[in-house]
Amino acid sequence: MTAYLPLRLRLFFNSKKESFFALRRILGFFPKNIEYYEKALRHRSTNQNIKIGERQSNERLEFLGDAVLNVIISDIVFKRYDDGNEGFLTQIRSKIVARETLDRIAVDLGIVELLVLSPHLKMQTKKNHVSGNALEAFIGAIYLDRGYRKTKRFIEKKILKTCVNIDELAENDLNYKSQILEWAQKNRVEIKYELLDRVTDEWHNHIFYSLIFLDGAPSGKGSGFSKKQSEQEAAKEAMKKVNALQAQ
Repeated sequence: MTAYLPLRLRLFFNSKKESFFALRRILGFFPKNIEYYEKALRHRSTNQNIKIGERQSNERLEFLGDAVLNVIISDIVFKRYDDGNEGFLTQIRSKIVARETLDRIAVDLGIVELLVLSPHLKMQTKKNHVSGNALEAFIGAIYLDRGYRKTKRFIEKKILKTCVNIDELAENDLNYKSQILEWAQKNRVEIKYELLDRVTDEWHNHIFYSLIFLDGAPSGKGSGFSKKQSEQEAAKEAMKKVNALQAQ
């Protein structure tokens, strides 16, 4: 009789209904096969007292999710920045899939709260990247459960719109340029950036080299895949020198 009820109502008769609703809060939809997600949230440390033939963990799903995440992020970044060269696109993707970033996203989404792992690891999730690994496994579970399109939508809606700002990453966090500008205005110091060179590496990426002058004195040199990025690195070096002088 329950087979003819809507999915939401059928779940009330399911012994795992709490898990279904907990996953829905993260996913934005009900999973079709909850076993994928249960495996994604089970760390290998829970296998210590289980027979070898019965052991399960999220390592295989982590392998799959890592590949799927990289493909989807590459797809999104490639289409979003149609004038970006290979080096620029690679850098943006690397920032999004960095271990520290994935750890934070797993916490923000609430995945860490559902993780099944041994007690001694619960206090060390930040050190061993268990959280980020679980997120990758979770993405692998979505892919197996719902396919590429649904997985991409999850990443776009739940990760990129909520936890990561791609445009801020693309701007390479201009805090150093802002800091050096604020300091210069306060101390009446003139700032000037000069593009020293632009070369092409063996992978055909354009590399820019810039120099920053403070009151006419060369104070920092930087390089990057864009003029802005090279100026940012130059400002970073100059800001380090300024901070060192102020600390004396």
